[in-house]
Amino acid sequence: MVHQTIPNSKTRAPKASSKISTMKRLLCKVVSGAIVGTLLGCASAPTPIPAERAPTPPSSAAGSASSAGLAESGLPVLVQAKSRWIAVPWTQLPGFGQDALHEAWNAWLRSCERPATAFVALCPEVRRLSIGSADEQLSWITSRLQPYRVEALVDEGPGLLTGYFEPMFEASRLPGPGFSVPLYQAPVGLAQRKPWYSRQEIDTLPAAQAALKGREIAYLADPVDALILQIQGSGRLRVTEPDGQQRLLRVAYAATNEQPYRSVGRWLLEQGAVRDASWPGIRAWIAQNPQRVQEMLWSNPRMVFFREEPLSELDAGFGPRGAQGVALTPGRSIAVDPTSIPYGTPVWLASSGPVANLEKLVLAQDTGSAIVGAVRADYFAGWGAQAGELAGRLKQPLRMWVLWPRSP
Repeated sequence: MVHQTIPNSKTRAPKASSKISTMKRLLCKVVSGAIVGTLLGCASAPTPIPAERAPTPPSSAAGSASSAGLAESGLPVLVQAKSRWIAVPWTQLPGFGQDALHEAWNAWLRSCERPATAFVALCPEVRRLSIGSADEQLSWITSRLQPYRVEALVDEGPGLLTGYFEPMFEASRLPGPGFSVPLYQAPVGLAQRKPWYSRQEIDTLPAAQAALKGREIAYLADPVDALILQIQGSGRLRVTEPDGQQRLLRVAYAATNEQPYRSVGRWLLEQGAVRDASWPGIRAWIAQNPQRVQEMLWSNPRMVFFREEPLSELDAGFGPRGAQGVALTPGRSIAVDPTSIPYGTPVWLASSGPVANLEKLVLAQDTGSAIVGAVRADYFAGWGAQAGELAGRLKQPLRMWVLWPRSP
């Protein structure tokens, strides 16, 4: 999906949601054992890309002090474009064996819809084990997969975990009392002007407003809610139709005006207006400074355009599609830097902090333009107010281990 996540964290272009921007294929270089990838246009929403080739052991010349320490075990260090994977025993994974693995299996089944090459042969077994017992799932994982601790190739400081979510708002198909903030489809001719009009110009210039006339999907009550939708990259709307009936739909990322993303949280910090740049902190500032809300909104020139998607009862049980091209699972999907961890890889995540203590199996299924580095992840919290509260405050240390297929 690729979200622009929380104001001070990510520019989510799968995020979080079914992002359809252009990305170049990850190019796999087997000779050196490194996956070398180039991503384009993630600022607001990456699109699904083909599954990557499995990483291969590097040549001995690429070895490091860490790999030398593993020589006795006979297990190689696997080197990616931005990370190094160090083989470790299962006992090094905090909390391993205590997770409710069946909760992660739904996310794993989704990844098997578009598996990375290394996991193609395992996916039939993953599907069979979806009805297996916890002991059977645990035994299979430990016998078929090898854990590798993820490290940066160069010092990046401590790992970081943030969160993102799928907002849900009331909306109206037509403008009217209480609903005056439009969400737009991409304007015709968007590609002919790069960058397109800024957020402030869209609000004030007749030429920009004329280009967007008739492109309204629905109207929200609050311009800050519209900004949150754009930052997260997708959302759910309970729309009141002209005949008075209500229907649930999803708005998914379609394009941007190609203006730079500026965090409103960062802007408030630079203004000295807040010390807490989480969404709850920003909301508190807005309540006290309603006369400055427009100024805050215009500090971020990026505008996201959406497309409308139906939301069936089945689809409503999952999140938007992430960059892997599969629907995200609350609490079990993460966004990663795909030059560090390929999409579809199962990951053991450990993070402790004031917001959450997490030791669990998750799947790398998304990315975002601010999700950069080896030990960096964005945790998909789900949808609605409670998920938004968690995502808005989650910013704490992170450790990660990839679970990679053992060699036959």
